[in-house]
Amino acid sequence: MVLIARLLVRRVLILVPLLLGVVAFVFVVMRFSGNKPEYAYFQGANPTPEQIRQFQLENGLLDPLPLRYLRFVADLVQGDMGTSVLTRKPVIESVTTALPLTLQLTFLGLAVAVGLALVLGVTAALFRDRWPDQVIRVVSLVGVAAPAFWLALLMIQWLAVGEGLFPTGGYINPADSFTGWLRSMTLPALSLSLPVAAQLTRVIRTSMVEELDRDYVRTAIGSGLPPVVVVGRNVLRNALINPLTVLGLRIGYLIGGTVVIEQIYGLPGMGQLMINAVRDGDPAVVQGVVLTIAVGFMVVNLAVDILYLLVNPRLRSAA
Repeated sequence: MVLIARLLVRRVLILVPLLLGVVAFVFVVMRFSGNKPEYAYFQGANPTPEQIRQFQLENGLLDPLPLRYLRFVADLVQGDMGTSVLTRKPVIESVTTALPLTLQLTFLGLAVAVGLALVLGVTAALFRDRWPDQVIRVVSLVGVAAPAFWLALLMIQWLAVGEGLFPTGGYINPADSFTGWLRSMTLPALSLSLPVAAQLTRVIRTSMVEELDRDYVRTAIGSGLPPVVVVGRNVLRNALINPLTVLGLRIGYLIGGTVVIEQIYGLPGMGQLMINAVRDGDPAVVQGVVLTIAVGFMVVNLAVDILYLLVNPRLRSAA
């Protein structure tokens, strides 16, 4: 536990400058983008140059860039992401409203991806070079090549429009109807998770095959231990070290993929919030969404690092 705590502190200390770098990058990109708060504020009107200048003065838009950055960081530390120039509401309110749905979609997709990958990857390794392995390898190859938006459109056409098993879009709050929520989230979660599951399946299969060929597996089985015990207790745990690394990277894909999937299925999450803000020219909201996603990605990777440490005893010794 002491080693885990030490590594956790070390990772958190590394995250601090990384987070400041992300904040600085987002801040600079948004300041040089075409989305100007003054234009969004007067959208649909014909403001005079004096009105635009007055708005800039009131909101500190004419201050030097370093001063504006320091003020922005100070506001972030206090939980203030700014105010939407269109709705006049704090950005944090929009983010906290949209974030739960995106988290539901991301973690539901992650659970589906990991579950499918474990079953298919282990099965392919245990039936190596036989027909189950061949079928799974072909299916996983197709899954890796298939983009999430294409899968989403196929599922809507087949399972929603054709068979009528699921709604074509929309969101139902689980507090209102858990069954309705599950039906509304099934297709988005499958669309998001299948490409990740396909890639993880290939990685798990390769790791399992390498582990099954090690001497200790043959020795354990030869000494009379049931193969199920050897595979479940030793082989699977050791084989999951490499897939964990890949999983940490693919979680970023899941988080980013929600932007497209939410648009296709009409889900009012972070992705739809950001796209609407870009379309309407509301830079404060875009900035808040991007920062929230970036921080979430870093926190998830920190969790994966800790899990990697728990699974890999050699890394614990090195720490």
